[in-house]
Amino acid sequence: MLQLEAKDRSLALTVINGTVSASTFLATTSLALSSLIGAWIGSSSHNIFTNILIYGDTSTSVVSIKYISLLICFLLAYGSFVQCVRCYVHANFLISMPNTDVPVSYVQKSVLRGSLFWSVGLRAIYFATTLLFWIFGPIPMFAASVIMVMVLHILDSNSTPLHQFGSANHHNLFRKIGQEITAVTRVIDHHERSHESRSNASDVLGHDHRLQERQG
Repeated sequence: MLQLEAKDRSLALTVINGTVSASTFLATTSLALSSLIGAWIGSSSHNIFTNILIYGDTSTSVVSIKYISLLICFLLAYGSFVQCVRCYVHANFLISMPNTDVPVSYVQKSVLRGSLFWSVGLRAIYFATTLLFWIFGPIPMFAASVIMVMVLHILDSNSTPLHQFGSANHHNLFRKIGQEITAVTRVIDHHERSHESRSNASDVLGHDHRLQERQG
């Protein structure tokens, strides 16, 4: 990738920019939900939800533990997505630098770290969804946990075998490029020779025609 021209790296930069936009949106959402939960914790715990919708222990300490656990998950998701944005922006900066010999390991390290933080942020949101149902009681939390495990098993499992990418062989690559350049050069030479032959034939015919006119 770094051996390409800057204008040929637009595809990789587009993918990274899309991930940065998604991470920014999820980080903003996590921060907004954290603020909402914090305001909810600071408000009075005696409301209609405590009396009607919640099944189980509704003491102040238990309800506070539920809200604080949910708040920690959203804050963890927010921090993970912010770090994901930081790593991908750094990778974007390294890839977009023109005419540089930046080691590929630097870009690879930033991309892998960004992917790791992205996965942690998504896992925190998944876990926060289960804790959200915990507010309404242990039974909804158990049902949400079972459903979440089934969904993650479907989303995270891969039955298709991964493609085994071979290591890049620079000698074969340069040899292939040299063969292509040689083939193009031969085609150009053949075209020029054909054009010269046609020009010479036209000159000969014109000279013969002028001789015939003089003799006539």
